[in-house]
Amino acid sequence: MKNLLLIICIALIFSCKDNSKVDTVDKNALETASDIHTLEGAWKLVSYLNFGEDGSVDTIPSSSTNKQIKMYSPTKVMWSRTRLSDSIDWFAYGDYNVKNGILTEILDYGSKSMNEIIKDKTEFSFNLNISENEFSQVELDSAGHPILAENYIRIE
Repeated sequence: MKNLLLIICIALIFSCKDNSKVDTVDKNALETASDIHTLEGAWKLVSYLNFGEDGSVDTIPSSSTNKQIKMYSPTKVMWSRTRLSDSIDWFAYGDYNVKNGILTEILDYGSKSMNEIIKDKTEFSFNLNISENEFSQVELDSAGHPILAENYIRIE
């Protein structure tokens, strides 16, 4: 009986040690995976998603009359938008960071129209979904429900 109890205790000790090794490997794999996909580079807006309160989703493709490009360096972001349907220019520049799946842009200045927005709010946060050559930034309401998503492809 004592031998059986001793064998069970030894088996438990070894199984705990093996699990800790697996946990370490998994954490390292996750950290490495998050380093693989970066925002650094140039990105082109390809579509918007509008989320309705009823759960519906409308996809609005980008077009030649509505262009938007975002460029990320290791710490800076700059974006510009042109809409041929009006004469208002849109652009902004500032810092950004990504932490725990959240993209935060802290804007310093922008076009005349954007500066009006920046007077009241300089920090913009989005849920970030990123792969090697695509990313989506998703704006959430105060209850955590998606409102709007911008979908980009890497162009450089």
